[in-house]
Amino acid sequence: MHKVLIGLAALLLLVHGLIHLMGTTVYMKMGLIQGLPYKTTLLGSHWEVGENGMRLFGALWVLPALGFILSAIALISGSALIQPLLVATALLSLLLTLLDWSTAYAGAIVNVVILCVVLLGPRLLAWSGQ
Repeated sequence: MHKVLIGLAALLLLVHGLIHLMGTTVYMKMGLIQGLPYKTTLLGSHWEVGENGMRLFGALWVLPALGFILSAIALISGSALIQPLLVATALLSLLLTLLDWSTAYAGAIVNVVILCVVLLGPRLLAWSGQ
């Protein structure tokens, strides 16, 4: 059962990482995705960053994509790097999703759940005696 849970968690991290590439695709004008409109503003249209700013913002989405994919690999391989890599990746992803809250709020929620599991999970297990 333990291997099944690890495999499922790795799959979820992989999918979450690949979803980040949607932001890269749209904001770098590499393609269109229905339901994800191109724009030049962040923070609920309060911060106009222009086309170059959105290209940079789109490029930044590649970083958590890679981080979540590497986290999935680290989880499956049992690497000691999983916790710091996943925390750093989820924090970066959370920052990006907060800047684009109106579009990426679901990703922000996923990132908070990931951070809670990674940071609180071991403490809860220790507290429960497992």
